[in-house]
Amino acid sequence: MARTGKRLKAARESIDRETLYPAREAIRLVKAAASTGFDETVEVAVGLGVDPRHADQMVRGVVALPNGTGKSVRVAVFAKGDKVEEATAAGADTVGAEDLAEKVANGDIGFDRCIATPDMMPVVGRLGKILGPRGLMPNPKLGTVTNDVAGAVRAVKGGRVEFRVEKAGIVHAGIGRASFGEDQLVANLKTFVDAVNRAKPSGAKGTYLKKVAVSTSMGPGVKVEVASAVS
Repeated sequence: MARTGKRLKAARESIDRETLYPAREAIRLVKAAASTGFDETVEVAVGLGVDPRHADQMVRGVVALPNGTGKSVRVAVFAKGDKVEEATAAGADTVGAEDLAEKVANGDIGFDRCIATPDMMPVVGRLGKILGPRGLMPNPKLGTVTNDVAGAVRAVKGGRVEFRVEKAGIVHAGIGRASFGEDQLVANLKTFVDAVNRAKPSGAKGTYLKKVAVSTSMGPGVKVEVASAVS
């Protein structure tokens, strides 16, 4: 145990917080510094040259990571009729209509992602003040308002990640687990950064992709050379 502690300490001390590392080396350092006690999430933070207070500088999108996230995602689907069976067969954790809306209204939110068929949006819309602040409101642009509920459920369960820029101009996301292979994490990182790059809004001026950093849930951050994080 003591030997493991020394190894982790040495790995973390080897990281220069001011150095910009190539993407692959940054991932290697993050994996080496990860705790052995549990499988930490590997996270990416992308600093953007935008001011999200302006509508034409909002950055939002969705991306399917090639190697998934390694995280179990609980999915709720608002649907009726045949769509209930489709969603359930595809692996949805919770499926319902007005009954599900009542649960959400009462604070029972046992899911991480929410999908709805178009005909259910009048019901879901009434939950905007609850789902919106949590980033759970279904959105047709993100593929979560759709009649293809089975496809949407499989996509979310398979590693589709939604992202949205925060007030400080930063986009955060989990891109895998520390146990993932180096190649898997590098591919996920580049896929995510590419998606954020493609989501550049019309109002962005100057340098758009300003900073990229990776870390584990409890580990130190490692700065990444921006050019090496783009495919």
